[in-house]
Amino acid sequence: MQKALISWSGGKDSALSLYRIQRSGYLPSFLLTTITEDYDRISMHGVRTQLLEKQASSLGLTLEKVLISKEGGNEEYEFRLRKVLEKSLASGVSSVVFGDIFLEDLRAYREKNLARLQMNGIFPIWKEDTRSLAEEFIKLRFRAIVTCVDTKFLDKRFAGRIYDEDFLSEIPDDVDPCGENGEFHTFVFDGPNFSKPVKFKKGIMVLRDGRFFYCDLIP
Repeated sequence: MQKALISWSGGKDSALSLYRIQRSGYLPSFLLTTITEDYDRISMHGVRTQLLEKQASSLGLTLEKVLISKEGGNEEYEFRLRKVLEKSLASGVSSVVFGDIFLEDLRAYREKNLARLQMNGIFPIWKEDTRSLAEEFIKLRFRAIVTCVDTKFLDKRFAGRIYDEDFLSEIPDDVDPCGENGEFHTFVFDGPNFSKPVKFKKGIMVLRDGRFFYCDLIP
C-alpha cells in the first residue's frame, strides 16, 4: 500500500480528502499542518494547537507541524516546509494529499514546490462540484464548526455556526458552499473516521485586520 502524507488544515476539505484517500489504496502516514508559533494556532484557521492535536489523536494519525512566525513571509514558509518534506521523502513517502478544489494557481504552486523534491501531489476532490462536496460531507456525518469568516464576503453572524444544511441554505448565492475562495474556514470535530468527537466550547469572537471574524474554540 502506497504511503502519503496529508496536508491538513483541520477543516472540512482536508477531512474529506483524507476520508477519500483512506478508501483508495493509500496509507496516510501523518498529518502536516502549518502553525503560527507566536499564537500557537493553525495558520489562517485560528484554531488552537491543542485542539489540532486532539483531532489527530482521534483520527489515529501522527501530527507533523510546520512552525512559522507571525511576521514570516513565503520564503520562511517554503524553507520550513521543505525540511519536513525532505524528512518525509527520506522515510519513503513521496506523495502529498491536498484538499484543493478549483484554485489553479494554488495547485500549480504546490506542484512546482513538490517537483523540486521529486514528490507528487494528490488532489482527491479536485474540480468536483462544491455544492455536491458540501452535501457529501454532511451526509457522511462529519461535523464541523465555522471558525472564521471573511466579512468581505460573509456576515460575521456565520462565525461559530455549525456547518450543516441550515448554514448552506443561509449563505449568499455568491459564497462558495465550500468556502473555496476563502470566504470561511472550519474545524472538523467528528466524523466517520474519528474514534471520538473532539470536545470544545465556544469562546470570544474577535475581529482581526478589520476584516476576519474569528470564533475562538476552547478545549
